[in-house]
Amino acid sequence: MRNEPQAQAETVVEVRDLVKRFGTFTAVAGVSFSVRRGEIFGFLGPNGAGKSTTIRMLCGLLAPTSGTGRVAGFDIVTETEKIKTRIGYMSQRFSLYDELTVEENIDFYSGIYRIPKDRKADRKTWVLHMAGLEQHRHSRTSELSGGWKQRLALGCAVLHEPPVLFLDEPTSGVDPNSRRQFWDLIYSLSEQGVTVFVTTHYMEESEYCDRLGIVYRGELIALGTPRELKVRHMPDAVLEIDCERPGDAMTLLEGLPEVKETALFGKGLHAVAKDPLAAEAAIRAALAAGGFPLQRIERITPTLEDAFVSLIEEHDRAAAPGPGGQP
Repeated sequence: MRNEPQAQAETVVEVRDLVKRFGTFTAVAGVSFSVRRGEIFGFLGPNGAGKSTTIRMLCGLLAPTSGTGRVAGFDIVTETEKIKTRIGYMSQRFSLYDELTVEENIDFYSGIYRIPKDRKADRKTWVLHMAGLEQHRHSRTSELSGGWKQRLALGCAVLHEPPVLFLDEPTSGVDPNSRRQFWDLIYSLSEQGVTVFVTTHYMEESEYCDRLGIVYRGELIALGTPRELKVRHMPDAVLEIDCERPGDAMTLLEGLPEVKETALFGKGLHAVAKDPLAAEAAIRAALAAGGFPLQRIERITPTLEDAFVSLIEEHDRAAAPGPGGQP
């Protein structure tokens, strides 16, 4: 288990009522949060939720429509060039030059970040060691696997020793083993005091973060540690159900008054209920009557995905027009 950053640690990212509109479309709708030094802070949400737009504003790449924010002590509106010298940024596209070797990519970014000549050799050695790329230093980047490219991109992003690191969907498209190794590197950087801000839509990755903000349709709808989100936002029971044709069975179970909501989960279903005993009896009866053979049903500890689905559905219910056309 990681030790969470101390509550009194300095705040290095602070955002208040941040808004970004593109014409009539609101991509970010008034989000507020803060991140402490050495913390791994995650933005979890579906594609199009506003995660990348928020990161681009924090990195000084996109001007906000309204709201305020500071990164590493600098204003995100008036001091964007200063912010760029104090952060590392890595996107899902890795921003590498495939025609260059590993070493040449590192040399290129050394120049971009204006690393002093007397520091370049030491920083290159550190990146190659940190990323485990010593044996690949002369390899053309295009020949590397996705996992090795990912490590190289991370090394280039922290070459200039930034106190804040922004990772925008950094593990998209890489295999699970490479993803886990990448997170080991993130932990190592965090332990050295680097603040890491990461966006993801992978539930298992979200569990690795110290704190999470759940983003949906441009809004920050929940904020807390992974454990807090599961406990605070899942007061009801979760039943795990293994049955035949779970997709069809879900439609049937959603009509039961004893069941608040259902979702496909792996090869089965998760059903949320206030009274698990009454719900189990109703589910068993409904599946039997509907011709869905039941293999297993049991109450389980809620997962982060359960909390995420519950929050999304609660948000949609609150936003849905009422009988009079009002939410």
